[in-house]
Amino acid sequence: MKTLSKVYIFLILAILYIPILVLMLFSFNSTNNTGVFTGFSTYWYEELFRNAETFNALKNTLVLAITSAVCSTLIGTAAALGLDRMRGKFMKNTLVSLTNIPMMNPDIVTGVSMMLLFVFVGNMLGQTEKLNFWTLLIAHITFNLPYVLLNVTPKFKQMDRHLPEAALDLGCTPLQSFLKVELPNIMPGVVTGFIMAFTLSLDDFVISYFCSGSEFQTLPILIYSMTKKEVKPDIYALSTLMIVAILTLLILSNISGEKGDVAERKWNDFRSRVRERMTRGGEQK
Repeated sequence: MKTLSKVYIFLILAILYIPILVLMLFSFNSTNNTGVFTGFSTYWYEELFRNAETFNALKNTLVLAITSAVCSTLIGTAAALGLDRMRGKFMKNTLVSLTNIPMMNPDIVTGVSMMLLFVFVGNMLGQTEKLNFWTLLIAHITFNLPYVLLNVTPKFKQMDRHLPEAALDLGCTPLQSFLKVELPNIMPGVVTGFIMAFTLSLDDFVISYFCSGSEFQTLPILIYSMTKKEVKPDIYALSTLMIVAILTLLILSNISGEKGDVAERKWNDFRSRVRERMTRGGEQK
C-alpha cells in the first residue's frame, strides 16, 4: 500500500512539473525548434531583452500586480481587524461568507459579471473608454481580498487578547496599540497575504481578459494573442524567469510563516516563565 501511494504521488508530481521543466529546458535551446533540443544557448534570453512589446506588457503586469497587492493587503488587513472587533456572531459570519464569494466563484463568472458592471457604470458616466487600467485594478483587488483575509484573520485569533489592552493601559492610543503591538504579531500573515495577492495578480488571465481595455495589455493576454500565430522561445525564457520569481516568493512566504510561528512559540514560552515566576513569588510571600 505504501509503494502504491508513493507511485501515485510520483505520477502527480510528474504531471505537474515535467511540462514546466520542459519549458525551462527549451528556453535555453539554440534554435526555435520546439521538438528537438539542438544545443544550450542564452540567445532567447538576449532576444527577450530586445523585445519592446513583451517588456511593455511585463511592465504593465508588474505595475498592476504590485498596486493591486498593496491595495488589497491594506484593505484586507483593515477588514480583518474590523471582523476581529465585531461582536455580533451572525453578522460576522455573514460578512465572512460574503468576502469568500470571489474566491469560490469561477473566474469566468467573476470576469464577465465585473465587465458588465464596468460597462454599465461607464455608460452612465458617459465614458468612451469603459475598460482601462482602473477597471482592471478594481477587478484584481476584488479577487485578491479573500486571500488576504484568509491569511490575516487567523493571526488575530492567535494573538493574545490582553496585549492591546495592556498597551492601552500603559498610555498608548488605539492607533499606537495597533501599530506597536498588534501589527508585529500579525505581520507574518500580512506578508503572506501580500505575496499571495501579488502571485495571483501576476498570472491572472481570465478576469484580466474581460476587464482590460485595448490600451493596457498584460503579459498573459499578450501570450494568449501569440498562440493564434506562433509562440517564440523568448516567451519560454520570460516564463522561466517568472517561474523562478514566483518560486522565490513562495519560499520567502514559507520562511516568513515559519519565523512567525517560532516568534509566537518564544513569546508563549516567555509568558509561561513570567507567570511561573509570579506564581512562585506569590507563594513565597
